[in-house]
Amino acid sequence: MKIIKIKYLIISCVILIIEITIALFVNDQFIRPIFGDYLASILVFYLFATFLKTDLNKIAILSLLISYTIEFLQYIHILELLHLDKIKILNILLGNSFSWTDMLAYTLGIMSVVLIHNYKKI
Repeated sequence: MKIIKIKYLIISCVILIIEITIALFVNDQFIRPIFGDYLASILVFYLFATFLKTDLNKIAILSLLISYTIEFLQYIHILELLHLDKIKILNILLGNSFSWTDMLAYTLGIMSVVLIHNYKKI
């Protein structure tokens, strides 16, 4: 029987709503490009934590690797290579330009959840 962790599901939904709000209404140089990526890595973490029954540090590593992989796919212009660059929703979900700042934002996002969850254990 699969167990869904409701607390993590609620956190995921709240972060998703914040991310959608940022995408629709914010067009600046910090909140959308940097804080949005920071939150995106946290969203990935909580989505996995909702459904996976494993150590949260392992989920954090998985989440960070997924975030890095998406950024790498932007670096190689995967949507253009697959001729999918005209599909707007894919551009929104995957992004279309590589940035080291994004990598830092993902790292800080995952570091934040690791610190929060490990601090709670003390």
